[in-house]
Amino acid sequence: MSTAELKEFVVSALEALKGHDIQVLDVRKLTTVADYMVIASGSSNRQVKALANEVIEKCEAAGYRTLGVEGESYGEWVLVDMGDVVAHIMLPQVRAFYNLEKLWNIPSAQGVKEQ
Repeated sequence: MSTAELKEFVVSALEALKGHDIQVLDVRKLTTVADYMVIASGSSNRQVKALANEVIEKCEAAGYRTLGVEGESYGEWVLVDMGDVVAHIMLPQVRAFYNLEKLWNIPSAQGVKEQ
């Protein structure tokens, strides 16, 4: 199964439980840690936890393995590491504070030559 399919499973799981403001960031040119980061918001700690669990269950049912889960006990920001795809599921205020979309969408510097 491909990374693109895994990304679609993650997005589908988030949409199934009404995740808000789902964004997919292609970070292949920025890091070797993952190919895609999927960022979504939940309206409460309970929904953030439920969204993370849905991602894990849906992906594992399709044959993908979860490499790690962080932050599940608090439910403010849960990170689900599926290898090539990492899901960040957060409360809106946490998401606004850390602003991962801005961090990972750093444009290339103007006037710098590649060597």
